[in-house]
Amino acid sequence: MVSAARIRMLVRRAPILIAAVILLAVGSLGAFHAPAMAQDQPSRGWSLRDLLFPRRSERVEPPAELHQPRSRPKVKKARPPQEPAAPETPIVEKAPDARVVLVVGDFMASGLAEGLDTTFADNAGVRIVSRSNGSSGFVRDDFYDWPKQIKSLIETEKPAAVVVMLGSNDRQQMRVGDVREQPRSENWNKEYERRINAFGEAIASTKIPFLWVGMPAFRVSKMTSDMLAFNDIYHSSAESHGGEFVDVWEGFVDENGAFVTSGPDINGQAVRLRADDGINVSKAGKRKLAFYTEKPLMKILGLTTPGAVTVSAPAGAPVEAPTPAPVPVIVDRTVPMLLNDPALDGGSELLGAAPPAKVDANLPGEKLIINGKASDASPGRADDFSWPPKTSPATPAATASTATPTIP
Repeated sequence: MVSAARIRMLVRRAPILIAAVILLAVGSLGAFHAPAMAQDQPSRGWSLRDLLFPRRSERVEPPAELHQPRSRPKVKKARPPQEPAAPETPIVEKAPDARVVLVVGDFMASGLAEGLDTTFADNAGVRIVSRSNGSSGFVRDDFYDWPKQIKSLIETEKPAAVVVMLGSNDRQQMRVGDVREQPRSENWNKEYERRINAFGEAIASTKIPFLWVGMPAFRVSKMTSDMLAFNDIYHSSAESHGGEFVDVWEGFVDENGAFVTSGPDINGQAVRLRADDGINVSKAGKRKLAFYTEKPLMKILGLTTPGAVTVSAPAGAPVEAPTPAPVPVIVDRTVPMLLNDPALDGGSELLGAAPPAKVDANLPGEKLIINGKASDASPGRADDFSWPPKTSPATPAATASTATPTIP
């Protein structure tokens, strides 16, 4: 008989024996299925590590195509819709005798000149000439004296019209005699108005029509308030010297009168009008400045549209026959009716001229209107409230229609 100690020992060693039997079985199966090329290799010992962690040379490599990632179809990203480019204005060659529009002022006038150049790009009879000085103004006359320079510029260019846009650099101290006056002080304002009037008189002496374009709003609120005060001075001086003031303020503010960076362009589309500094204007802003200016400028030049040609006919060209005056169109209108003309309705007197005719006061209508008494209700009518109800006498025709026919 097997002792209890022997049984306990076998039980403890049973897992080890079972594992060994499994390993021997797996090893024998691997020997039968080993490839032929493996038989040529020198035999080496086998261990449990070979089963759990096979060597790299014995690992089964997957097919090469499994290592390659699947190629995904390329999807083209939809580009955001772009705004259609504005059609380029055709630029025509200016005629030798084209009329000159002289634009003078500071850096704002330079932008205005660019906008006007675009406006009249297709007109061979109008040429825009810019003679602006970006850092100039009325305060620093030691740097650039506009009242003295404007006459020489007009004599040189011989313009048909002058456009002025000046004053954005004038928010600084001004030397009045030996004193530097602060901007917008009493002495500063007096001297500033004197210099502006001298500039207006210089243009008026040349007999050239001119437009004075006002300043727009700026991002700095203090600068905006100063420009409002300056525009009042420019407006007064331009009109007193025979010029015309062009107000552009509403085109660069919102409905509350505050500065805006973006706003509607000349076509009503929302665009950027000002630069990041809140002072300079963009390309669309320059075109908008010109939009406010072109209408009074065309009036001076005698144009109906910016593209209307105004070049005079060259010498030797055949003279066209004068266009006959259009025949006046006769419009048949109804003669106005007069209230004091009784003949229109066939009468000879107006209403109320003759006393009204007398009427019988016993008529039912007159009783109701004059005395307020209604006539007695007819028997059987809806307003007959008598009791017992009244019966109206039957007419012979009704009696005949309701008689009972006799059967022959």
